Amino acid sequence: MPFANFKVPADSLTEKQKELIITRTTDLYAEIYGERARATTLVLVEEVPDGGWGIGGDVLTLAKIQQAPEA
Repeated sequence: MPFANFKVPADSLTEKQKELIITRTTDLYAEIYGERARATTLVLVEEVPDGGWGIGGDVLTLAKIQQAPEA
C-alpha cells in the first residue's frame, strides 16, 4: 500500500488545498505503480500545532513561515 504523510503548519491550508494534495499524490502513485495502486493509496495530511516544530534548533511558527524572505 503506497503511503504519503504530509506535515503542514496548522491552519495554513484550506480544505480545498488539502484535497488537492491528496488527489495529486494519489494520481502520482497511480502513475508510478499503475492504476491498481489507486484503491490502496493512503495520504495523510497532518496539521502540526503552531510552534510544534523547528529547523536548525529554531522553533518555527506560522508567522515566521509567512514572513517575506530577507533580501
